[in-house]
Amino acid sequence: MEQFDLEMDKLKKRVLKMCSLVEEQLQLSMKAFEDEDMEIARQVIEMDDKVDKYDVKIDKAAMRLLALRQPVASDLRYIISAMTINSNLERIGDISVNLAENFMSLKKKPSFLDRSRLPQMADLVKMMIHNAIDSFINNDPGLAKKVIDDDDLLDRYNSENHRSLLEIIKESPENAEAAVAILFLCREMERLGDHATNIAENVFFILEAHIIKHKYEKFLHEEDDSDKDSSEK
Repeated sequence: MEQFDLEMDKLKKRVLKMCSLVEEQLQLSMKAFEDEDMEIARQVIEMDDKVDKYDVKIDKAAMRLLALRQPVASDLRYIISAMTINSNLERIGDISVNLAENFMSLKKKPSFLDRSRLPQMADLVKMMIHNAIDSFINNDPGLAKKVIDDDDLLDRYNSENHRSLLEIIKESPENAEAAVAILFLCREMERLGDHATNIAENVFFILEAHIIKHKYEKFLHEEDDSDKDSSEK
């Protein structure tokens, strides 16, 4: 195996490890809240150093490949995307820490939680990030498309949540502090969804050489038209 292939293999293994580590960190941060478990929340915070170390290792490996090996075509797209995906994974890790810290400050779930959209947002975000990572690992553009589509539902949940929590504050001012904390957590869920979407968009770049950021609907429309034309021939 040539040196370039060895270095690419090492980069891919590190990115896969980062994916696994960050997904575990996110799952634990959600579990800390669901179970009201402060020990798990502390574990999430402690994991952040390891995530940061992998972040630096991946960036260094990718920069070395770009500077010394002059990759082309799919290898070049993978390396560029690996750096972008790595950045999004690191931010997902940071948000997981934010969630854990805020769960610790809340100490227990508020009684009005079921009137918010936080539980649905948490479930959807976990699925989006899992699917985004899987689409990257398995080179699956169909799964990447689902992640991007699901972001619209997450945004809708967030809008509904704002209305519900404002009503709770009006009805019970004594719950205002907890309601604001839940609003913050939902905002963090929305940010997690954005990072999952960024990863999914990079899957399209790796596989199709298309940059679809801000142009997703137009790109899919063109893809659908192309499929239709092919079937009619």
